[in-house]
Parts: sequence; C-alpha cells; structure tokens
Amino acid sequence: MTDVTMTVNGQTVSGSVEGRTLLVQFLRDSLGLTGTHVGCETSQCGACTIHMDGKSVKSCSMLAVQADGAAITTIEGLADGEALHPVQTAFKEHHGLQCGFCTPGMIMAATDIIRRHPEGLNEKTVREELEGNICRCTGYHNIVKAIIAASEAMNADSTKAA
Repeated sequence: MTDVTMTVNGQTVSGSVEGRTLLVQFLRDSLGLTGTHVGCETSQCGACTIHMDGKSVKSCSMLAVQADGAAITTIEGLADGEALHPVQTAFKEHHGLQCGFCTPGMIMAATDIIRRHPEGLNEKTVREELEGNICRCTGYHNIVKAIIAASEAMNADSTKAA
C-alpha cells in the first residue's frame, strides 16, 4: 500500500492505495465522489474527466499515486455552493444532457475547453475538442450549444470584471 495526499475540491485528503488503484476508483470508492463516472475504463468515453492542477484529465487512465500532491476538481467541486458553475447552468438551460451519464465528464471537459480558448468558441472547435467524450443519447447539438453559450457568458463576465 502507498499513502497518497491530494487536494480534492479544496479539501486535503489522504488515503492508502494499492499501486494499481486508478484515480477514478480512489475518488469514487475511497472519497465517495460518485459524480465522476466509470464508462469504458479505456479513456475513450470521457465520463471520468476531472481537472488535475487545472487541466482536464481522464481519471480512469491514471493511477491514484500519480495524483499524489495534485489539486483535483471533480464535478462535485465545480459549483460555488448552491450557485451552479456557468457551464452547469448552460447545460441546464440549453438541454445539454439526456440520461446524464456523460454529463459530468462533458461539463469538466467543457470548462477546460473554455479555459483554453478565451477568445471564444465556435461549433467546429467545440466538436473537435469534444472528440474524447462520448454521449450515446444525443447528436451533441445541444451540448455544443451549451458550451458555446457558457463560453459567451464567461467571457462577458470576465469583460465586466476588467
């Protein structure tokens, strides 16, 4: 067993893990953060997407020991208390979800896409950037609309703050 310590959603957490324990397993099984989903277990579907040190990663393709010392944000840590994150709000307002299984991973990927494209987004860019996230319910149309709307809202908020 190996001891790991990381900051998850702003809280320092520690635990003992076997060397083969995936980060997604640690988050779900040890910490009870079940919003991070296990889909394909081969990093193809994106349902396990989280942020590690501010960047989008698939938690089913890395070991918990690799996250030792990292800052992790899961879907549970994205909102500010009761106030939804702008991407969560946009998914709700633009019907960017169906069954909800892919939604946490899509939202986490979307926030990273928006962060990396402060100049704004268009449909082509969003579709290309979402390539590693699969939704089996939709044609992605409303997901793409939601991400573009969130990007516009977040850019408008940052312009007001400047």
